[in-house]
Amino acid sequence: MTAAPRRRPTLDEVAERAGVSRSAASRALNNAPHVRRDKREAVQRAIRELDYVPDTTARALATSRRNVAALVISGETPSIFADPFFARVIVGASAALEEAGLHLMLCLAAGDRSRRRLEELLRARGVDGVMLMAVRENDPVLRIVAETELPVVFGGRPVGFEAPWYVDVDNVGGARQAVEHLIARGRRRVVMICGPLDTQVGRARYRGYREAMVLAGLDPLPPECGDFTRSSGAVAMAELLNRQPDLDGVFAANDNMASDALRALRETGRSVPGDVAVVGFDDLDIAKITEPSLTTVHQPIQALGREMAALLVRLVAGEEPSSLILPTELVTRSSS
Repeated sequence: MTAAPRRRPTLDEVAERAGVSRSAASRALNNAPHVRRDKREAVQRAIRELDYVPDTTARALATSRRNVAALVISGETPSIFADPFFARVIVGASAALEEAGLHLMLCLAAGDRSRRRLEELLRARGVDGVMLMAVRENDPVLRIVAETELPVVFGGRPVGFEAPWYVDVDNVGGARQAVEHLIARGRRRVVMICGPLDTQVGRARYRGYREAMVLAGLDPLPPECGDFTRSSGAVAMAELLNRQPDLDGVFAANDNMASDALRALRETGRSVPGDVAVVGFDDLDIAKITEPSLTTVHQPIQALGREMAALLVRLVAGEEPSSLILPTELVTRSSS
């Protein structure tokens, strides 16, 4: 009687024996550069112990290049398309990818259906790498990218997730400089319109506000949070005026919210900067045309997109680049 052929061990079994995820085992097997040495050694040991033989066809598919990079934005679609911030990021990323011979694919992961499509795309290796932006704490997209075998570059560091590669701006330092500027103008009751505090950028800019206030010997006042849209700035400003009617300075976590905070102040009869001085963050085009023009923190938005793409290109090429934090700069205009 002929013995049945021995079943070949699977990559899942290798991963289980090595104590790593399937994606980590696959990266180690394909000699990807972004695998820790201890994980790589554990996978190689499991391969020897199980006598694992890779599927050469699958490996050939896994290592093929598509010459496409995905920019994944996790958020509500209407607000994203209305925000000029993301337009600048896309321009910068597209230019860098074009220089490297890669195409840009824009993916919006705003709901379950779009996230499933993204997961299918990454599992099928339909792109060579991913740039990911606008993630929140416990965002479902984080699980999807954690399991991918592709290199991932974050635009801004995520909350509760250790990103190996990211490009960020100095959000804490920029926010601190904005509030220090208000304090230097003689403002003592400075309030803040925060971004969402389940995002790294929201937390970092709030931290900068608190640091500046404490260092100046002032008590940080309770913030009011918006969602980076213009309308949320007006709502937050109205709430802050109700709660702190004698406020004399406002730091808004982005220019969109600051622009409608200015409008809300005018509607209550307060002059800017006479009664209340206002500072934003981003240095978008809107900062130049508000009434009065908006003092703000300039961040190099287009460079953020460009550096994200450049970092991803190097990862795809098998290099081991370092993450980046880009500088910010205060731009003084009439609102302060």
